[in-house]
Amino acid sequence: MLIEILGGYFANSLALLADATHMFTDLVALLLTLAAFWFASKPASPEKTYGYYRLEILAAFINGVFLVSISLFVIYQAHLRFKSEIDVKGDLLTSIAFGGLLVNLVCAYILHSGSKDNLNLRGAWLHVVADALGSIAAILAGVLIVFFGWFWADAAMSLVISLIIIYGAWNLIRDSVNVLIEATPSHINLKEVKKTILETEKVKDVHDLHVWTITSGIYALSVHVVYEEGVSQRELLKKVCSSLREKFGIGHLTIQMETEGDSFCLCTFENGYRKGF
Repeated sequence: MLIEILGGYFANSLALLADATHMFTDLVALLLTLAAFWFASKPASPEKTYGYYRLEILAAFINGVFLVSISLFVIYQAHLRFKSEIDVKGDLLTSIAFGGLLVNLVCAYILHSGSKDNLNLRGAWLHVVADALGSIAAILAGVLIVFFGWFWADAAMSLVISLIIIYGAWNLIRDSVNVLIEATPSHINLKEVKKTILETEKVKDVHDLHVWTITSGIYALSVHVVYEEGVSQRELLKKVCSSLREKFGIGHLTIQMETEGDSFCLCTFENGYRKGF
């Protein structure tokens, strides 16, 4: 990052400065990621019954917003450069960007294996991948300047870098917001969940069904299951839990068993609770 800042200054390259700025956000993102993992490892307490798992998601959201903000600033600077062509040292730009690419590829390789199942780690990985793409764009700008004298390529590639970053950051923001508002996980079909429960023998009805994400890879469900009288509640509950865990990978289950005609449930909008699916 420091080398790209100095290189961007001496080469007069906005593409290098854009990539260096993004590397600075990487530094902040990785620190946030580490801090979130540390807090998430702390045990739950009476005040925070789910522990600190959600801090991972909050860190991912902050990373995404930070990325978009920086990218919009770089786009504005690129717009100014298009208006007045500035001399850029293409050879220095190319060599420094190539060094940055090597560093980013190593970092992306290290983070890749854990980024598939953890939203917080995916945020850090996206930072590094976007940086690698930014380095490639900077290299291309340097080559175009060296061989063709196209100084506008520096501003153009800084614009490309910013758009790449915004694309990845938008997906990260969307996914983290969905977790924070307790939306149904994208890979779980709520109608299929309801159908699976109803297909269990002796189950008559299902209501107030909710599925949400506590943190990456940890899913929770709450539901009211109406069953026929005279059936062993214990055995029926075991069947429902087993089906949900095996088919949907939901580990945290809260199931209220009710017989037909039960009237003690207060899950209505009038009682301050918006009725679920």
